[in-house]
Amino acid sequence: VQLQASGGGSVQAGRSLRLSCAASGIDFNIYELGWYRQAPGKQRELVATFGRGGSTNYADSVKGRFTISRDNSKNTVYLQMTGLKPDDTAVYYCNARTWRNDFWGQGTLVTVSS
Repeated sequence: VQLQASGGGSVQAGRSLRLSCAASGIDFNIYELGWYRQAPGKQRELVATFGRGGSTNYADSVKGRFTISRDNSKNTVYLQMTGLKPDDTAVYYCNARTWRNDFWGQGTLVTVSS
C-alpha cells in the first residue's frame, strides 16, 4: 500500500495550492479519504475528509477556503487550498481508512509567508 502526496511548496499569503495524493495497493472506492496537517510544535489535526458516500467534513479553520475532492478512477484525492494564511503552514498528510485499515502518506510541506 502506498499513498504518495505531492503539490506542497512555498507561497505567499492569499495564494493557492492544490495537493494531490495518489493511492496504490488498495481498493480506493471503499476508503474514507482525508487530509491532516501538523504544524511545528503542534499535534496533527484534521483538515478535511471525504467519505465513501460523498459526504465531506472540514475543520472550522479551513471552511470556505479549502476543498477536498476525490477521483476514484485515478485513485487520487485532492485538496484545493485557496486564500492561504501563514497559520496554514504545516506538513500535510493524506489518509485512507476503513474500519479495519488506516494508511498514511509521507507528507508534503506547505509554507505560507506573510
